[in-house]
Amino acid sequence: MNEINGSSNELPRYPESLWMASSDLPTFPQLTQDITVDVGIVGAGITGITTAYLLSKEGYKVALIDAGKILEGTTGHTTAKVTTQHGLIYDEILNHFGLEKSIQYYRANQEALDWMEKLVHKLKIDCEWQTQDAYLYAESDSSLDKLVKEFDAYEKLRIPGEWTNSIPIPLVVKGAIKLPNQAQFHPLSYLKRLVEEIIKAGGAIYENTTISKKIETEGSPFTLTTLHGDHQLKCSHVVSTSHFPFSDGGGFFFSRLYAERSYVIAIKPETPFAGGMYLSVDKPNRSLRDASLNGEQVILVGGDSHKTGQGICTYQHYENLEAFGEKLFGIKSIPFRWSTQDLITLDKVPYIGQITSNNKDMYVATGFAKWGMTKGTLAARLISDQIQRKDNPYTELFTPSRFIGDPSIKNFVVQNANVAKELITGKIGMVHRKADELGQDEGSVVIHNGRRAGAYKDPEGHLFLVDTTCTHLGCEVEWNEAERSWDCPCHGSRFGYDGQVMEGPAQEPLRKLND
Repeated sequence: MNEINGSSNELPRYPESLWMASSDLPTFPQLTQDITVDVGIVGAGITGITTAYLLSKEGYKVALIDAGKILEGTTGHTTAKVTTQHGLIYDEILNHFGLEKSIQYYRANQEALDWMEKLVHKLKIDCEWQTQDAYLYAESDSSLDKLVKEFDAYEKLRIPGEWTNSIPIPLVVKGAIKLPNQAQFHPLSYLKRLVEEIIKAGGAIYENTTISKKIETEGSPFTLTTLHGDHQLKCSHVVSTSHFPFSDGGGFFFSRLYAERSYVIAIKPETPFAGGMYLSVDKPNRSLRDASLNGEQVILVGGDSHKTGQGICTYQHYENLEAFGEKLFGIKSIPFRWSTQDLITLDKVPYIGQITSNNKDMYVATGFAKWGMTKGTLAARLISDQIQRKDNPYTELFTPSRFIGDPSIKNFVVQNANVAKELITGKIGMVHRKADELGQDEGSVVIHNGRRAGAYKDPEGHLFLVDTTCTHLGCEVEWNEAERSWDCPCHGSRFGYDGQVMEGPAQEPLRKLND
């Protein structure tokens, strides 16, 4: 395997997800003409593709558009657990939303899981779908107290969890909640089939097409315009499934969402994995499941979450996971490593539905908090119902217009105080390094012509210089060594080493600087 800066003989030099490496995905053209459809869906991950599938099957003329390639975002970098066990969530939701809405949260996710399983069998999708037990475990006394409260919530909500004092993998735990009949799968094999069904039903898919955040809403239909105004898409319904909403629509989502990064390594173990899916209560969090690579078992070891742009040296997160995997299973090799970005709402429940109370027929799905397989699917089902004017029992629970006083007010203040801190810190921080001091395949914030700049020197010695001011709201981006990207600590925008947008809410690239 490639060596990373001499720190490890195991970790691959460049990030790549197992799912992306083992999938042969179709490609689609860029939007190069004006078109008119019933529904315009922006963002081709699990939510956008499932929404397009559902609506195209009902006879709607659908256009699915992505700024990059389909499935190359968060969906292509998930751990792909299909479960209603979302960490320590039910006790918190019960306290803040009450019994009825907490039951709805569980049921909505369970119905999404059941729907996915039925669809796999109906369409005979070869996606390594496997029923598994999911375990949420505690290793410390303080975490055990939290887990006991979570199990109490399970009982109040009649979630069929089971308390156990041991788990099948070689970890000594204080206790665990076992939730049977959950699932894991290969997400891209599953969604590739849905893409085929969309095309068969007459849907259109466009890649490498960035839609401007400005939407013409006067009259009917809506008019979406490509970023530089070259082409228009007219539609009666607009759905934003672009992870961070491509258009805010007056919802102020930049102040109601925060971004976290987390990490995954795929290891070939020395000792076999006993099966099951695992998540720790203790921090730093740890996630485990197995998968197949060319017929051979690999274990996906995940965790080490942190706010985007605010973590330690990013290689260290991978090394922490490597040490954990080595301790539990031994490691023959690490064929893949990757990271992902997730958005979290103020109250931990996703925003799904009409983007604001004043914007009829504009919809959004975001804030899945690392559980996008079930939440993305339930979002597609909910929005599909709303477009078809069907009643859905979960509309009120997930509406983006909600504002739960506790914890939303507290978290609103905390998250936006953090944004202000990062904005100020980035502007006043001292920089002493110069671009000519960089080694090959190295990036850093540098001083260039007396000003702060971002520099990366590729393995061939070519130097890329960019302005480090985020094009969203002006925070200063930081260098992410492991992913070779510029990450914004304020709202989670990410840019390639050359300044091109990798992840919103930013739409414009970082300004390139002359040498």
